[in-house]
Amino acid sequence: MTAPVPPRPEYLTGARGCQAGGVDERYEPRLIDIAQDAGVTITFHDGHVARFDLERLRRGCPCAMCRGLRDRGEDAWPRPGSPRPLRIEDAHRHGAWGIVLVWNDRHDTGIFPFRSLREWDEGGDAFAPDSGLGGSEA
Repeated sequence: MTAPVPPRPEYLTGARGCQAGGVDERYEPRLIDIAQDAGVTITFHDGHVARFDLERLRRGCPCAMCRGLRDRGEDAWPRPGSPRPLRIEDAHRHGAWGIVLVWNDRHDTGIFPFRSLREWDEGGDAFAPDSGLGGSEA
C-alpha cells in the first residue's frame, strides 16, 4: 500500500493526525510505501528516501518490551512461536511524528518516530536504550 502524505489529517489506514507543534520538514514524510511482505520505504519532503526491510524493523521495534529484550541481549524477533514469514498486517500514523506497524505476530505497540527512522537510515543507532521500565539494568 502506497500513500502520499497530505498536509494532514489522514494517510495510510485511516489514522487521525493532529499537530501540537511544528515538525521539521526534514523529518516529515512526503510518501510512505508499505510493502507488507517486504518492508517500508519513506520519502521525506527534502527527497531523502529511507528503506527498511521487515526483519530490520521488527528486530528494531522501539517499544519498551522489545528495547528491554535487546538490553538483556535477547532478540526482539523472532520469539518462540513467531509466525514465518514475517508480515506487516496494518500500519497507521501516530500523530504528526510517527508510524505504528501491526505485525502478523500481533505485536503493535512500537511507535516508530519519523525522525528516528531517518537517523537510523543515515547510519545512527536504531533507538536509545530502554528507559528502565522494560527491565533493563542501564
